[in-house]
Amino acid sequence: MTTRHDQVYSAAVIATRLVGDLGRWKYADGAICRTYRTEDWRATLLAAGAVAHLAEAAWHHPEMILNYSSLEIRLNTHTAGGVTDKDFELAARIETLLGWRPGSEGGALEGTPENVGYIQKD
Repeated sequence: MTTRHDQVYSAAVIATRLVGDLGRWKYADGAICRTYRTEDWRATLLAAGAVAHLAEAAWHHPEMILNYSSLEIRLNTHTAGGVTDKDFELAARIETLLGWRPGSEGGALEGTPENVGYIQKD
């Protein structure tokens, strides 16, 4: 059953939506993609686990390529045959989660110390 959320967008429409918080995402080979640079394998695994949690909760599963110092995420809706609202919404959740830096917000949570590597800031 196709819903309004399964509308597949053209490359031109996708380009107009990959702005603002999604400005680091790109459209390539039928998916929206983003590579996060990490400090090491531990950081890559932690980031991949966080993305996996979001994907499972959303029941929308990305392709992930894990390397020692990077995590590539590729989103498209396989059942619809392209990029849909589901992909943009999950990308936004991923961006918020992996981009969170509590030390920059003030408050009780200090964030990762500078000498402890995690996800590199763009």
